[in-house]
Parts: sequence; C-alpha cells; structure tokens
Amino acid sequence: MIYCVEDDASIRELVVYTLQATGYEAQGFADGKAFSAALELQMPQLVLLDIMLPGEDGLQILKRLRANTLTADLPVIMVTAKGTEFDKVIGLDNGADDYITKPFGMMELVSRVKALLRRTRKEPAHTLSCGGLELNHDTHRVQADGKEIILTYKEFELLEYLLENRGIVLTRDKILDRIWGYSADVETRTLDVHIRSLRQKLGSSGDMIETVRGVGYRIGDGK
Repeated sequence: MIYCVEDDASIRELVVYTLQATGYEAQGFADGKAFSAALELQMPQLVLLDIMLPGEDGLQILKRLRANTLTADLPVIMVTAKGTEFDKVIGLDNGADDYITKPFGMMELVSRVKALLRRTRKEPAHTLSCGGLELNHDTHRVQADGKEIILTYKEFELLEYLLENRGIVLTRDKILDRIWGYSADVETRTLDVHIRSLRQKLGSSGDMIETVRGVGYRIGDGK
C-alpha cells in the first residue's frame, strides 16, 4: 500500500490512478489529519508527501513520522512545487528518502517509487516479541513468559502477522487475505475462532490481542 498526501485533488487522483494501474495498492489523502487516521488502521510501504498542505504541512508530518518508533523507517518521498535547493535540503535533512518536484511525469514518479522500495526492502525479522511473548520464525517456536506454546500452522501464521504489525489495527479482510488467501472460501467466523484459540493458548499474554470493534485485531500498543 502506498499513501499519497496531496491537497490538490486532480494531482492526488492522477497519482493514485497511476500507481494502481502499475500494480500498487494506493490511497490518497487531502491533509495530515486524514493521513494520520489511515495510519492507525494500516501501515503503508511508502508515503508520497506534499510539503504545502492545509493545517500541518509536509515537513511537520515528516518530523512526526521520524519521531515515532512505528514510522521512523517508513520510506517517504517528498512531493512539492518548490524546487529550490534549500527546500530540497530541508526535506532530506528532516528524514525524507527522496524528493521529486512538480510538475513531474507519472512514469518518473513510478520509477522513483520502485527504486525506493528496492532500497528499503527488509528481510523479515527472524524473532518477533511483545511483552512476555516471543516468536521465532526459523524454528517455528513460540514462548509466552518462558513457556513453550504449541500452535497449529494457521495459529502460528496469524500470530506472526499480528506481531509483524505490532500496534497496528489489521482489518478482518487483510488478515483473511494474508492467512487464508483471496481464493479461499473463509468466513470471518473462522478468524474469530482462531483468535479465541490463540488467546486461550497464550494465557495472560493472550490479553495483548485486542479486538477493535467493527474493524479487526491488533496486538500490543506499539510502544
């Protein structure tokens, strides 16, 4: 998922359309408030961030992203009509990964996005933890407060996905897509059953799996 924060509706819609047409999931937001609300629900792979925005400007948003442990490493391309060296340096000094100046060609933008995603691609963490809970991807073992917990394959995958997105609310659709796949005929009841089983097996650590009513599930608070 790529987020585009741009107050000009025509540019925002064109960028989102182009990204979707080239195989990316993309969403657009007119200001920092809408963007921040979306971050609570889903963490994107990359952000296209305009400097000149109503209310909180792009540089303020960038500083806030870099100050938060959850978004400190989130790839950001600054997008702005300003083309001076001074503005470019300020954006990069504040943590932007790249910078593109309006007007720009859509194919150039897509090329920049692809290049940045290649540079920032990370290998999956081998060990994930939250509180007294620890999951090791390589050995396929889970421990809660030092005690080994035996999980089914799907329970392990579900817990790993939650831990990979610690502090982020994952929607039911995203979880079902990731764990059971698009083509699988899975009812949301199946997800609820697996969550309940996980909580029971993890004991007190299971309390960290939070139900966000009407949305999905989250583990931990991201701190």
